[in-house]
Amino acid sequence: MEQQDLREIFGRTGSGPLSGVVVADFSRVLAGPYATMMLADLGATVIKVEGPAGDDTRHWAPPRRGDDATYFLTANRNKHSVVLDLKDPDDLALAQELARRADVLVENFKAGGLAKYSLDYESVRELNPGIVYASVTGFGRSNPQPGYDLLIQGMSGFMSVTGSHESGPVKAGVAIVDVFTGLHTAVGILAALAHRKDTGRGQLVETNLLSSALSGLANQTSAYVAGGVVPQPMGNEHPSLYPYQPMPTGEGQIIIAVGNDTQFRLLATVLGHPEWADDERFATNADRNDNRAQLEPLLVAALSAKTNQEWFEILSRAGLPCAPINTIAQGVELAAELGLDPVAEAGAGDRVIPTVSNPIRLSETPPSYDLAPPRLGESSDLVRNWLRGERVRAVSEAEE
Repeated sequence: MEQQDLREIFGRTGSGPLSGVVVADFSRVLAGPYATMMLADLGATVIKVEGPAGDDTRHWAPPRRGDDATYFLTANRNKHSVVLDLKDPDDLALAQELARRADVLVENFKAGGLAKYSLDYESVRELNPGIVYASVTGFGRSNPQPGYDLLIQGMSGFMSVTGSHESGPVKAGVAIVDVFTGLHTAVGILAALAHRKDTGRGQLVETNLLSSALSGLANQTSAYVAGGVVPQPMGNEHPSLYPYQPMPTGEGQIIIAVGNDTQFRLLATVLGHPEWADDERFATNADRNDNRAQLEPLLVAALSAKTNQEWFEILSRAGLPCAPINTIAQGVELAAELGLDPVAEAGAGDRVIPTVSNPIRLSETPPSYDLAPPRLGESSDLVRNWLRGERVRAVSEAEE
């Protein structure tokens, strides 16, 4: 089907770089839906397949916006929802037809869970050799145990470096492994689409929560893999830089991020102690790391002379990296003040939902926000008719 036809049928007005790409989204909760929303923002037609009860996150509330759980709104704009019960033979046939028609299929069922419906990669590839099939699991396709973000934060080691010795292990305040995995999945899909454009061949794209967590731990995982060092919990401190953490002031805290010796010399000068930069205990980053216990009380004493807001203004004017500790509301407001447009109104007419903007900026083909996160089954009739129409034509042509 031509790209223009798809836009007319499915109501996308934009002309993003993925316009004309059909994504069959059999995923739910966060990692898979986050990946497919990234594709949808860039113009792909994403058909979200839901069971009769809907995506789990439709029921993860509070908080709510009207009748909608805000958790669901997080990762489902620009999509069409169709309710298909895979245990029903007619609905299963439509799901298989969707897989045959799609350019991309994304699923995060328990490893092997779609094989009994002939919707696993091997089955779909027979019908659709060009399919880019993205499978998101907890621990890889050969390990059927389910994966949840919190479990992976613990099992990967993430929690062991997020807390402090006093607090014990602490999880992140967001399902960060799901977000890592969603982004990795989107990148893998885009790479596979580029390969298909050159070769005409689809392929299997695999991501899993545990591997994504280890990748997302970045320098912490590398400390062990490359250096044989098992990172320890350090609270808000950095294992390689100092000072690089929130520091107390005369009122409140301020984050100070000194990334090199030049910045430390400037900090010492602004605080009224230029001699610190020449002190052999503090002159280099390695020295400051070794002598944190000696440097910290000096910094705290100097910072106690003013409030965190006063220091923020002074240090910022001097060109030093620093920041207040904001609430999320303040973070959104700051982004708005800086002209970053953090909120995007998704949808039109009587269904417009404020959502967090896609952070990708493209000068020629920017993200679009044509469709609000869908109500359950909102596009069921549309999608079913589209799929049935295609199948009827195929049968008629074959009989002729």
